[in-house]
Amino acid sequence: MSQPNETAFLEFILYRIGAKMARMRKQLQHGIDAILVELDRGLKTLSHRSDANAKRPGSTEADVNLSDERKQHTIGLMRINHTGEVCAQALYNGQAMMAKDEKTRAHLLEAASEEQDHLNWCQVRLDELGGKTSISNPLWYAHSFVLGAVAAKFGDPVSYGFVVETERQVESHLQEHIEDIGESDKRSLRILQQMQADEIRHGENAKQAGGIELPQTVKNIMTAMSKIMKFVSYRV
Repeated sequence: MSQPNETAFLEFILYRIGAKMARMRKQLQHGIDAILVELDRGLKTLSHRSDANAKRPGSTEADVNLSDERKQHTIGLMRINHTGEVCAQALYNGQAMMAKDEKTRAHLLEAASEEQDHLNWCQVRLDELGGKTSISNPLWYAHSFVLGAVAAKFGDPVSYGFVVETERQVESHLQEHIEDIGESDKRSLRILQQMQADEIRHGENAKQAGGIELPQTVKNIMTAMSKIMKFVSYRV
């Protein structure tokens, strides 16, 4: 009588092992698929080509002949803003990948899609001025993606809190660039003004979604990294 019981027990164990392995394969495949999707998004952001025909602020403004010194300075500023948009793409994508709630994920991916417009505006203006995007963009994309993914692991309030603080800092440095460029270069000015309005809106949306105030230490670290990014991107 013991033989049938032993056989049934063995079949049950084998069934459980098989089911567990199937779940593990499914989870592994899901993880690989997610990584491939994020690699594709990252490559598309870093290899982005400007679309001069896309609707953008300032396109109807007459271009001006800037002095060589002023042109190089404006190129540096627009390169900073382009890199900032690369960082924004990475931050949102990292957060979206690790978000547990589908509504949150959709919200973050929609915000990333809107930032694509800013990326294009900055790149078109760089093309017009004869400038190039920063060679450090891959580094900053990786840094921001990891930051977004880690923030998302702490839950939506912290994740959205990073968005709020990021947009606050971006809005601040955009204001500096707006005052620097002024009315002497209306094409660049209109782009920065619209970007600033959009960043303020993104920050408010994140705050309304439940974003919390981050600790001052975290804010200080983010500010320090932002300064490094601006220093590097302005030059190369």
